[in-house]
Amino acid sequence: MNTMSTEIILTGRRVLVTGAARGLGASFAQALVNAGAHVVISDVLHDAGQQLAKDLGPSAHYVPLDLLDAQSVRAGVDAAAQWLGGLDGLINNAAITNSGGKGMNELSPDTWDRVMDVNVRGTWLVTAAARPHLAASGSGRVVNIASDTALWGAPRLLAYVASKGAVIAMTKSLAREMGEDGTTVNAIAPGLTLVEATEYVPQERHEHYLKGRAIQRPQVPEDVNAAALFLLTQASGFITGQLLPVNGGFTT
Repeated sequence: MNTMSTEIILTGRRVLVTGAARGLGASFAQALVNAGAHVVISDVLHDAGQQLAKDLGPSAHYVPLDLLDAQSVRAGVDAAAQWLGGLDGLINNAAITNSGGKGMNELSPDTWDRVMDVNVRGTWLVTAAARPHLAASGSGRVVNIASDTALWGAPRLLAYVASKGAVIAMTKSLAREMGEDGTTVNAIAPGLTLVEATEYVPQERHEHYLKGRAIQRPQVPEDVNAAALFLLTQASGFITGQLLPVNGGFTT
């Protein structure tokens, strides 16, 4: 009996991943190269980004990109498109937390503004800079990495939760605006994933997730990769403006 392969093929697809020097972004970059894509890793962590590109081989390249600097964003996106020879896909992965463990009355306005500037304004700036390159592709794909914290309202994480809620809402608006280009825009909402950025998360929060999942095991970056890669394929061309939670059934 014939069986269908679950392998996702992205041979020749040209993809930019922000915040890709480590953690979930690095996992996306590795999975993309494994699927046959050409990848640009962008980050403010220059040494880590350059090392990852070197480790991934000739299909990967690093460009510096600072989401807090609009000029850096434009230059980074253009440099990525130049190295790739165009742009077929974008994963908006870069984000910061900064507000973890603080209640609403403990947050400073500066912290709130920084989280919003990176996570929301930065996502908009990168997508806007990438739009003409994606439109030229004719089958552009944008995948925004949100968070399931915005779906269940994680406490003592207000700025981050609000920013990821904004990313989800922005995804729907961008999908309608960029649909005229033939570009799709979708969002993924991962659950608490075991990466460097979540090492600070209290153990009780990890246990809360573990017990609340339909699939009761820790979530690892590989759990999110296939969803992101599928949304970058030609096969996903009529899916846009959607949110896909990937969290083992923690939210429904």
